[in-house]
Amino acid sequence: MLYVRATGGWNRAMTTHTDLESKALRFRELHEAQHAPLVLVNVWDAASARMVEEAGATAVATSSSAISWSMGYQDGDHLSRRLAMEALSRIVSATKLPVTADIETGYGRTDEELQATIRAVLDAGAVGINIEDSAEKPLTDMAEHSKRISLIRQTAEDAGVGLFINARTDTYWSRSLGDAAYEETLRRAEAYQQAGADGVFVPGVADLHVLHELSRRIALPVNALAGLGSPSPGELYDAGVRRISLGGSTARAAYEAVARLAAEVLGDGNWSELAGTRSYAEMDALFGER
Repeated sequence: MLYVRATGGWNRAMTTHTDLESKALRFRELHEAQHAPLVLVNVWDAASARMVEEAGATAVATSSSAISWSMGYQDGDHLSRRLAMEALSRIVSATKLPVTADIETGYGRTDEELQATIRAVLDAGAVGINIEDSAEKPLTDMAEHSKRISLIRQTAEDAGVGLFINARTDTYWSRSLGDAAYEETLRRAEAYQQAGADGVFVPGVADLHVLHELSRRIALPVNALAGLGSPSPGELYDAGVRRISLGGSTARAAYEAVARLAAEVLGDGNWSELAGTRSYAEMDALFGER
């Protein structure tokens, strides 16, 4: 029996192993949809998770950068495992959807630390992870990162959960490889697949031709990072992309709304930025009996 710890006490419903495996299977199936990609509007707390679910999402993904900012930390391995897992537990307890956790580079460099992170992810009730290969700038050694993916796979299997491992490679995001990024992406995708990854995340690429070629040559579902100015979900799907993430963009949009409101109220005392906001009752209803 898995228990989900939340602030103020234990989660209302205990998460059984059967529940976890059912969500894991559902999350895996979402990457195999025949007509549309899996679109993930990344969240950082219970309220954002509930709103994304309410909007019609089929799964929930966390954003490590958004969680870090919400707790007063910079992105990039500055947040502790304890704080990250506390946030994850609250998010999982707020939604019925499968949840995948962005664990940055694993919240620890040793095997024992990585295993502790994966066990904590499963204890929180998440069924997927996103792990980066940029712990050592600009990129972690490919063989070393492959070993870490193998360890994650073994740890999840020992727990009896089909954890979806989304292997993020920063070959393009780091901007350090130039024209060599394409071939290095393929090399790493192959190695990570052999190590036990279920998907490959290639942030930093918006070119449909490049995404098409990567998707054509990578056997696993390819995940693209999208945002303002990106191709549409349909265009990305046609290019071969099977998973789309917004990353920290969701939180940045929300925080910009706060900044505009504060500037307006503290500036000319105008309340117009409050137009269209949700009522107190609507917000409270997000967390009614489920």
